[in-house]
Amino acid sequence: MIGAVCNHGVNVKGAVDECDGVSVRKNKRPGTPTFLASGSDPMKTTISDEIIPAGGYWISVVPHGQILRIVDIEGNQGVDFLCYNADHREERYHAPNTLKAAGTLKLTEAHVLYSDEARPMFTVVRDLYGGHDTIGGCCSAPSNKLLYDVKDSPGCRENFLAALKTYGMGRQDIVPNINFFCNVPVNNERGLARTVFVDGESSAGTYVELRAEMNALAVVSNCPQVNNPCNQGNPTPIRITVLGE
Repeated sequence: MIGAVCNHGVNVKGAVDECDGVSVRKNKRPGTPTFLASGSDPMKTTISDEIIPAGGYWISVVPHGQILRIVDIEGNQGVDFLCYNADHREERYHAPNTLKAAGTLKLTEAHVLYSDEARPMFTVVRDLYGGHDTIGGCCSAPSNKLLYDVKDSPGCRENFLAALKTYGMGRQDIVPNINFFCNVPVNNERGLARTVFVDGESSAGTYVELRAEMNALAVVSNCPQVNNPCNQGNPTPIRITVLGE
């Protein structure tokens, strides 16, 4: 059994398999290939290593130069992400600057996450997924009612609010976010799918690594969505590791 105490005080216990130092549950979909994130990089030191439960959240300062690794343990799990300058929190992730610099709507290795002051916040240094969503935004109880006519179905916005509250921040600090391991396709007529999000098709153990280019406050919502295909109706845990030199 492995227990992990997340930054928001949730104690997680569950039977998991161990491979190269990374806990990996069985694939959610039979026959899906498994990719494993090495947890024993001899060039890096593990600063923290936490399992975030389905529907949970994580918030922490990632110091300049450290690596934030997000692992989709079982596959097909959406992960919503925001970040802020930890020293001056009014500076935060800015989607337009990021997309214009990348020249694409989907982020992957070597792309840089820029702030509203056009300064680099994180660089994607390794990515086993490729093409993370930048336009779908975060789900929420109001948007779930709007899009799917479902009442009392909180989402990532509510997670962001709860996480940011611990740093004295709130609704005014939430901006359009990145959705790791998510797919929001745009068709040739510039239209979206009926459900907006479609199957992300990430495999068990898929991960992305982000290098902090400043002291960054990172906020992660392990998406609780069950009303569209992004989590295949079955939200699952993720793993978050912070690595230093």
